[in-house]
Amino acid sequence: MKFRVERDVLADAVTWTARTLPTRPPVPVLAGVRLEADAEGTLTLSTFDYEVSARSQVAAEVDEPGRVLVSGRLLAEISRSLPAKPVDVSLEGTKVIITCGASRFTLLTMPVDDYPSLPDMPERSGSIDGDAFAQAISQVTIAAGRDETLPLLTGVRVEIEGEKLTLLATDRYRLAMREVSWNPSSPSVSQVALVRARTLSDVARSLSSTGSVEIALGDGADIIGFEAGGRRTTSLLVDGEYPPVRRLFPEQTTTHTVTSTAQLIEAAKRVALVAERNTPIRLSFTDGQVVLEAGQGDDAQASEALESTLVGEPITTAFNPQYLLDGLAALNTEFCRLSFTHASKPAVMTGQDSIDGADHAEEFRYLLMPIRFAS
Repeated sequence: MKFRVERDVLADAVTWTARTLPTRPPVPVLAGVRLEADAEGTLTLSTFDYEVSARSQVAAEVDEPGRVLVSGRLLAEISRSLPAKPVDVSLEGTKVIITCGASRFTLLTMPVDDYPSLPDMPERSGSIDGDAFAQAISQVTIAAGRDETLPLLTGVRVEIEGEKLTLLATDRYRLAMREVSWNPSSPSVSQVALVRARTLSDVARSLSSTGSVEIALGDGADIIGFEAGGRRTTSLLVDGEYPPVRRLFPEQTTTHTVTSTAQLIEAAKRVALVAERNTPIRLSFTDGQVVLEAGQGDDAQASEALESTLVGEPITTAFNPQYLLDGLAALNTEFCRLSFTHASKPAVMTGQDSIDGADHAEEFRYLLMPIRFAS
């Protein structure tokens, strides 16, 4: 094997492909990146840990086709540190020689024949704008669970119905739902999958800037695939039946408030400074204002009042400060609308563009459980 490739092209491809390498691989070969150069002038880099696979293809000047397996993390560090010159890579016996300008590295190879075959991509389901997909993922994954002993809740439920794609996530204390339009391969496509939140977050970071993202989720398949800009990644789906969380959203509410999102974020951050671990921020909504409070008794205390509109009866509730801030940050709208059925029942957070405009409940909804507090 012998090929030449531009330094930046190699560094980007290796860094992206090696990003999912396991810290403690179950077998040594899974710590490697497989390089495969073909006679058509394509260099393919691959990684796989039996759960997540990644493949990146770039153009290269290939003198001798071949394939080899080398340490992924070491290759990534080397490729990023090379000078801005063309990189020559060749296989000599059981060693890979990397030459770039005056720099020369020798890497030991790993048994490439022992490397597992990467899974095939499922049947294509459709495509979506990368920026829109990344925004939807960031809004929903904040509510996914982090407790690996409850694997179902570490996933995001992906529902596909024709031209609508819906993402849902919950950790039992909050629930996020985002609906977004996309381009299905068939107008009658109907599919459901449970995807690890960390996989979707990684896809949002690494593929969204390439324009359009292809999503592959064949009927009955146990993996999902994403592809964009010559890069492809697959992931095993989470096994199990996701709880019927949609029914947690109330059909109607009796009270709602509208407050400036930016002002509410800043006030909540300030008041939260005195909130001890696991203690809430209290929000008291009356006509024309909301008062945020934290701390009580002999502890440090803080309060701040903001302008806010109220439709319905005055209401006082309390939330986990971080969960409240996560939802507010996900809105991406000038105003925040909080809708209530009762102070002790979950509140629904949605965004709206003006203080008296319609809310965007058809796009993004964030359900937040209140916390009991001493009066």
